[in-house]
Amino acid sequence: MDQEKQYDCLVIGAGMSGLAAAIRLSMFGKKVALLESHTVPGGLNSYYQRGKRQFDVGLHALTNFIDKGEKGRPLSKIIKQLRIPYSDFKLVPQKRSRIAFKEVDLYFNNDIEFFKQDIRVKFPNQIDGFEKLCSFLEQFNETDLNNPYESARKKVSEFISDPLLAEMIFCPLLIYGSAWEHDMDLSQFAIMFKSIFVEGFSRPEGGVRTIINLLIEKLQQNGLDISYKHRVEKINIENGKATGVTLASGEVLSAKKILSSAGLPETLKMTGNKKELPETGKMTFTESILMLDKKPSQIGIEDTIIFYNESNKYDYRNPGTYFDKTSAVVCFPNNFQTDEFEEGICRVTMMADFEHWSRLERKDYLSLKSEVADVSLELMNKFSTDKTANILFKDVFTPTTIKRYTNHLGGCVYGSPEKARTGETNIQGLFVIGTDQGFLGIIGAMLSGISMANLHVLQGDA
Repeated sequence: MDQEKQYDCLVIGAGMSGLAAAIRLSMFGKKVALLESHTVPGGLNSYYQRGKRQFDVGLHALTNFIDKGEKGRPLSKIIKQLRIPYSDFKLVPQKRSRIAFKEVDLYFNNDIEFFKQDIRVKFPNQIDGFEKLCSFLEQFNETDLNNPYESARKKVSEFISDPLLAEMIFCPLLIYGSAWEHDMDLSQFAIMFKSIFVEGFSRPEGGVRTIINLLIEKLQQNGLDISYKHRVEKINIENGKATGVTLASGEVLSAKKILSSAGLPETLKMTGNKKELPETGKMTFTESILMLDKKPSQIGIEDTIIFYNESNKYDYRNPGTYFDKTSAVVCFPNNFQTDEFEEGICRVTMMADFEHWSRLERKDYLSLKSEVADVSLELMNKFSTDKTANILFKDVFTPTTIKRYTNHLGGCVYGSPEKARTGETNIQGLFVIGTDQGFLGIIGAMLSGISMANLHVLQGDA
């Protein structure tokens, strides 16, 4: 066989997990092919341009903020494992964020004590329980790949007796990281709690491009490039072992190991598995990006991100209709500690249903996108003291947009409810990384790629 077509490892998908895995492997001299079906890297966290305006996809904020020199945190592990200096991330911390329910608002920033104080004021009889929950989570090892699945709601109820406070705590954690409806696995809850409430939000100056460019530069330093427009048609199996892939072009690449960030159901589908595939995730969203003639601070909005819910119960699920305006994430990229934008920006994310969107004719699809943008502006104005901001430009993506650009079944964002924590599949040599391994978000995805590359390729070959 042609020597050029044989590799130590094939990495499917140049999203954050794929990029990080490929960098880690190339640092140790492994021969790697990084296969990306599209023309831009980043996967769910990418970027695009409309006219002179540049937009981030996916990135509201980076979780897991650390100050320079902090040790033992997820971001510090990435910095160490990929050998990227902290300063290169150009992190700008949030001002503060808000959980806005019908009867009460809670505020948090990158200092957990600030959040505790707000709970102490608004839920005085719950603060002792919340302190105990924080202590429990501090001791809990959420990255143990052998943790059993456990309901986070059930565990949290041991510490928090007020249903409203419990709903408010769960709200940001669910919508920023749960493939389950209504609940989440305890390990995932711990990951999200620490990443959002303990460590907090920041934004890389320049947006998601800054991170992607860092990763690509690191790849190139290690002599590796992304193979764009290389769509994997089939994962080849011989005697229960993955031997390589066949591309849509018909080209065959052979490898000892394959790391796939395509998602667990999507990956197994490529093996020709005719058995029942893991469940497809139901959680997908619409997002409106509104460019405004006024900045948020000019219309009375100081929050970085608002987690809005119109009732006292947070109903996190596929809404079974086009979109659900009763709850949303309203993000203001201007409202980090420094503002690099000339215009005001508001991003509004709502839960949605892929099946409804996928059945629309083009005319109806465009009309409904326009309605989503209108509703998004109304939601923003709930929090403004001045309703006169005008939209200069708008763009809306839908569940079908997500499907088109990620190939995720059902346009799901957080993958299958069935995670493969160890990365292992039922096929020898084939491993999943990223969302369906169980680590979510930009930081989680990079950690997943690194940890699975270490465990299954570098240690596996040792």
